[in-house]
Amino acid sequence: MSQEKVDAYKEQKRNREKIMKRQKREKLLVNIGLAVFGVIIFGWAGVSAYYSIKGSKGAEEQAGATYTVDYAAVDDYMSGLSE
Repeated sequence: MSQEKVDAYKEQKRNREKIMKRQKREKLLVNIGLAVFGVIIFGWAGVSAYYSIKGSKGAEEQAGATYTVDYAAVDDYMSGLSE
């Protein structure tokens, strides 16, 4: 058993440079993949926000809008309180 461990250690020591290169390459690929994923997510969010703002009414159109409210029920209630 001990000789097997020694042989495995020697094999690992011989291939250490290859193992380290492979680990660095895998780490680089993972980082590139995460960066691409992040760019895609942020790009999608930006495009979605742009189209949702563009599709809705702009602030200029909303500023000119007028609304009417019927206060008759409120006036009747307030006059009933003062009586």
